[in-house]
Order: sequence, then C-alpha cells, then structure tokens
Amino acid sequence: MTSLNPKIDIKTSPLDQLQAELALDMKAVNSLIIDHMQSDVPLIPHLASYLIASGGKRIRPLLTLAVTKLCGGNMERAHLLAASVEFIHTATLLHDDVVDDSVERRGKESANVVFGNEASVLVGDFLFSRAFQLMVSDGSLEVLRILSTASAIISEGEVQQLVTQSNLETTMEEYHSVIEGKTASLFAAACEVGPVIAGKDADTTKALRDYGMALGMAFQVADDVLDYDADRQKLGKTIGDDFREGKITAPILFALEAANEEEKEFWTHTLGARDQKDGDLEHAQALIHKHSALQKGLDLADNFGQKAIDTLSIIPNSPLKQTLIDLVHFSIHREY
Repeated sequence: MTSLNPKIDIKTSPLDQLQAELALDMKAVNSLIIDHMQSDVPLIPHLASYLIASGGKRIRPLLTLAVTKLCGGNMERAHLLAASVEFIHTATLLHDDVVDDSVERRGKESANVVFGNEASVLVGDFLFSRAFQLMVSDGSLEVLRILSTASAIISEGEVQQLVTQSNLETTMEEYHSVIEGKTASLFAAACEVGPVIAGKDADTTKALRDYGMALGMAFQVADDVLDYDADRQKLGKTIGDDFREGKITAPILFALEAANEEEKEFWTHTLGARDQKDGDLEHAQALIHKHSALQKGLDLADNFGQKAIDTLSIIPNSPLKQTLIDLVHFSIHREY
C-alpha cells in the first residue's frame, strides 16, 4: 500500500507533469473544444470561450487522457471523450454560478455577471448538448452510458446540495452524497472511459473508476476546506463563498459537532437563517479554527486520498501511475 505523505516535496506539481506529458493530446482536445463550441449564434461561442479560456486546471480531461494512455487505449477516441468531459464540467459551472448567484469565477467576473443568468443557463444547455454529440460520435454504448449517467448524477448532486443548504441537521453521510454527486461522479466517469475504450478487464476498469471517485471526493473536501482557510488561499477562490451561500460542508459539520449552545445559535442565524453581518465570516473562521475543523477536513480528504491510492495497487507500476498517485496528494494540499 502506497501511503499519503503530506510532507512530500514535489518541485514540479503532478498536474504540471501530466500537462507536459500529455501536451500534444491536450492540444488536440482544446482544438475539439474550440471547434464544437462554435455556433451561428455569436453569443454562444463568445460566452463559452469566456469561461473555457479563463483558465482552470483541466484536471478531468487530463484524467481521461492519462488513464487511457496508462491502459494503452486509442488516444484519438480519448480526445473526443476528454472534450466531452470538459463540456459537461463547463456546463455545470455555468449553471452553478447562476444557482449560487456567484460574482467571481477563476479570479474574474463570472459569466452570469457579464452575460446574464438567462444566457449562462442556455449556453450551459448548449454545452451539455455538445457533450452528448461527442459521446455519440465515439460509437460506444458503454461510453455513452457512463458519461450520460454521470451527467444525471451531477444534476442530482446539485439538487441535493440545494436541499441541504442552510440545513444544520445535515449529516456527514448526506454531505458525502452531495459531493459524490456534484463532483466525484464526473471524476469517476472521466477515469472509467479510458479502460473501457482500451478493452481492459472488469477489475481494472473498476479500480480506475474507484480511483477517480475517491480522488474526486478528496478534491471536493479539500476545496471546501480552502473556502475557510485564509492561510492557504491564493488567487482563484474567494474566501467565504460557501459561508455566504449557507452551504453545509466538512468544516461546518466538524465545527457543529463540537459546538456549545452559544456557538450553535451563531450557526443557526448565520447559516440556518442566512442572517449575516460584517464580522460573521471572521467569527465563523475563528470557531472553525477553535475546533480544528480545517485539520479534520483535511484528514477526511486524506482518507479519501488513501482510498484512491489503494485502488491503483492492481495497476502495474510506471511513471504515469506514480504521477496519478502524486496527483492525489497535490489535489488535497494544493493552494490557490
């Protein structure tokens, strides 16, 4: 069993390593993305390119490419599916920003602020449709099943998050269900299509799907921790978005678990009733720090990360496999 090591020193991040190793493949994917976001309606490519060209880690399509290469699969097919995965992800971002009334994405104004909610929702729908066209063009019903199922699960996860929003009775199990749906399911699908198009056996396919699922869970828990962690924040994510939106995430659940009556009352009016005033975010951060909720959140992410690493035990050792292992640690202990 390969262990997570929070003190590992990676001079070049594993994400950078993947981007370098798969540079030609990502160039092909980006060309497909540009080609398939075109439309006779000028607003569609204009809005789509605003978000797609604004940066982002491209971790999901990179996973599809990396896992396909790891399995010796057809990279041209992987290009199509990686583009489909990125379209699904981008569509969900457009929809999420409307639902959350976000004002910033990747360090600049969100698309809904620049173009309006209606345009953001409709272009998101367009990108979902393009994703399905790319899936169909691959010609595999199994691939279509995997990615279409993930698309449905993502929507369920977002709705479930809406239901749990501001609900202080939310359980850790329900939180896990939310992040599995809204985030981890697409990571899992991105990793599953690689062994499928490579014709790998069921055990290998399941192992790589499970890797993606556990990595996605670790990634989202770590992201939720970052929302309250000013010491690790850099450009790209605004502190306190989840707090302002009343989202019940790992740091909140751990803080609630240890809260006294006075603290529970604070959470009730700031998150439950969404009655927030100046200074409440800082007080929330102080309570989270008091109860070591950030560290507990990172410990939870590490647990998911260890599961991701363990699933790769049946995969033959290679430099690419090691990069996927290192990617787990990077995803948890990254900074913005």
